[in-house]
Amino acid sequence: MYLIVEQEDVIRIPPPMLGEDLDRVVEDLAREKIEGNVYSFPREEVSDPAERKYIIVLILSLEKVGEGIIVPGDGAVYQKVRFKALAFHPELQEVVIGDVVDVLKFGAFVRFGPIDGLLHISQIMDDVIDVDLDNKRFVGKESKRNLKVKDKVLARVVALSINDANPRQSKIGLTMRQPGLGKLEWIEEQVREGKK
Repeated sequence: MYLIVEQEDVIRIPPPMLGEDLDRVVEDLAREKIEGNVYSFPREEVSDPAERKYIIVLILSLEKVGEGIIVPGDGAVYQKVRFKALAFHPELQEVVIGDVVDVLKFGAFVRFGPIDGLLHISQIMDDVIDVDLDNKRFVGKESKRNLKVKDKVLARVVALSINDANPRQSKIGLTMRQPGLGKLEWIEEQVREGKK
């Protein structure tokens, strides 16, 4: 789920950058530090710490808060900033649409939002599956349906563990073994067959 969040942070401005346009420097350093990183909801009413985490996708607005502080012996200026940002927060049981970005013998990686989830081979379809690594695809023995890189899929989040240090290494489990889920072409086929 995407949401707009407001948060504060502190940006370190190294001494060599202090002679430059300060607003521009703060904005560049803030984007470098904040975008793509994990933050926590400041609200305490969310009891599960995993559900309070979100990934900053893009800073929408940024403002300096007060004057910067110089730390003796460091020489850098530490500037507090308040920002509004577009954030991504995957939730358990959420249905997501994504693209298959890689196929391995144990499953497919699906990119949705700024992160990838694992669609284990057992969660692709109700069929015995052959793995064709040369062509980066899975093929159902009976249905002859295939899933390959660049296919669009509709999947449900069934496991969630956000990695604070490196959001791209978060562990997110997906399934397509429920009615209404799967490769978009399969869903369209089911809709056409249902109308006949």
